[in-house]
Amino acid sequence: MASGYPVLLNLANRLCVVAGGGSVAERKAAGLLEAEADIHVVAPRHSARLKEWGAAGRIRLSERSIEPGDLEGAALLFAATDKPDINRWIAEEARARGIPVNVADLGDGGDFSVPALVRRGRLVFAVSASGAGPAFASRLASELSDSYGEEYENLAEILYKLRREVLVSIREPEERRRLLHASVSDKALELWRGSAAEATGEELLNRLRQLEGLEGML
Repeated sequence: MASGYPVLLNLANRLCVVAGGGSVAERKAAGLLEAEADIHVVAPRHSARLKEWGAAGRIRLSERSIEPGDLEGAALLFAATDKPDINRWIAEEARARGIPVNVADLGDGGDFSVPALVRRGRLVFAVSASGAGPAFASRLASELSDSYGEEYENLAEILYKLRREVLVSIREPEERRRLLHASVSDKALELWRGSAAEATGEELLNRLRQLEGLEGML
């Protein structure tokens, strides 16, 4: 997939079907859990971790081969069995129903690929090597993880609250743009790093205005 279109999907409470029960299926399910999807994993056998998630009610398990009826109502389908011919059949069934499908062993044969991810709360880094190999993407994601530590989760939450406050309370478009750009200046980011995520949007906007006032006096 040399020229894919990157996008983040809202899959909360939407059915996503994973065909397969091994380590690949486990990785797909793990990512879907983070997206809060409604996950159905179908395979004759499941890994220990998949069974653990199933017992905890986090995913649904069916211990059998996938059937066409399993695809009904699915938002996404992941063909992650260890049998290429079955994966190809699954892909054909999905496309016949207009369901985007990821095929584990076909590379460009699926409709979408799953990038290597680094999550810091609301902040998400997604890395794809576009066919150059998942190992390369994973290495780059690891470097990003080292560069952007857990403190960025707090920073992203603060900026989320501040942006919502600006959009609600500031009517003038130009003033909105000015404040939002100012909110990610070097001085502002330094201020947010020392702030608590529990601060309200109104408090954060007041701090930003105070910071602008101080800078205007310098």
